[in-house]
Amino acid sequence: MAKGAGAVGGTFWFAGWLFTITFAQLAWWKIILGIVVWPLFLGQELR
Repeated sequence: MAKGAGAVGGTFWFAGWLFTITFAQLAWWKIILGIVVWPLFLGQELR
């Protein structure tokens, strides 16, 4: 993996996360829940 590949992936993830919050008009508690739960489910699926 190239040195900047992680930074680019993180930038795309963050942009997608902000878009999702704005598009779905989520409440603050759903945003926090998503920050905690989504990576957990993703990690279990990719294991």
